[in-house]
Amino acid sequence: MGFFSPKLGIDLGTANTLVFVPGKGIVLNEPSVVAVSEQDNKVLAIGVEAKDMIGKTPDSIIAYRPMKDGVIADYRVTEAMLRYFINKALGRFNFFKPDVMISVPAGVTSTERRAVIEAAIKAGAKNAYVVKEPILAAIGAGIPIHESKGHMVVDIGGGTTDVAVISLGGIVACTSVKCAGNKLDQAIADYIKKTFNLAIGDKTAEEVKIRIGSAVPVEEEITMTIKGRDFIQGLPRSAQISTNEIVRALDQELNQMIKAIKDVLQDAPPEISSDIIDTGIIMTGGSSQLRNLPDLVFRKTGVKATLADDALYCVAKGTGIALEHLDVYKKTIISKR
Repeated sequence: MGFFSPKLGIDLGTANTLVFVPGKGIVLNEPSVVAVSEQDNKVLAIGVEAKDMIGKTPDSIIAYRPMKDGVIADYRVTEAMLRYFINKALGRFNFFKPDVMISVPAGVTSTERRAVIEAAIKAGAKNAYVVKEPILAAIGAGIPIHESKGHMVVDIGGGTTDVAVISLGGIVACTSVKCAGNKLDQAIADYIKKTFNLAIGDKTAEEVKIRIGSAVPVEEEITMTIKGRDFIQGLPRSAQISTNEIVRALDQELNQMIKAIKDVLQDAPPEISSDIIDTGIIMTGGSSQLRNLPDLVFRKTGVKATLADDALYCVAKGTGIALEHLDVYKKTIISKR
């Protein structure tokens, strides 16, 4: 590692990409969206600018999410996105190529992993390292991953829910389901369509989830006004919706997440199960911030679940910590080149 090489940790997510610089913290948090023009396939906008275009584009512009379901759906677009994020994080006057660490989902194939490394090198990284997301989430959440004690991490992002049991710096049992934040938004939109005959967009659905959503029914409900298009008349209209309706709307999707957690608990060796009763389940990722979700996990599994501090930033923080201490984490790090 060069003395001058800047270091960057990139949490390449389905919904958002975060860039972490050791010593500075999170320097960038933008949507993983790229807007491409249809005729000549040119990249028009990336990140925040591109997200604003979603659902509002003329036919000639396509807004892409290249990381659909947490894997690279489009190699070239991902490379353009990485280059943009790397350059934006380093600033214009940086002449040194950075060492970059990127998170990949636990279920990633070796081909996909190589694609991420190659995209990063092409996008201007000097060295590129990839580490599995649950491990980074655990490091970022402050879990001592090298102990011979089992810890369980549930990382719920935009595209995937990763459930992993970690011990001795590696993953003992894990599963990944394509059911996470985006699916929750979808479920809310579907429910509102069925119940109110009202069409709402993804952005509105996400806002509803964040403002009034909950994983278990609550005594004191919050209500909010939703605005959308009436299905019958085709005209704009608004309606009132409250928390416990959202709980009902999310029921099936949440059950899928719970099932993933149960599957991993059943796969884990008995010694580890006894550790997990002591250490509990740590929940990370943006979508684990849904109200009362740890409570639901506890009710359904009997294991105490807690939300990590800065849940949204655990993976990004983990990349930074792993970069600072490459030697310590070298067992868990995969391939430079």
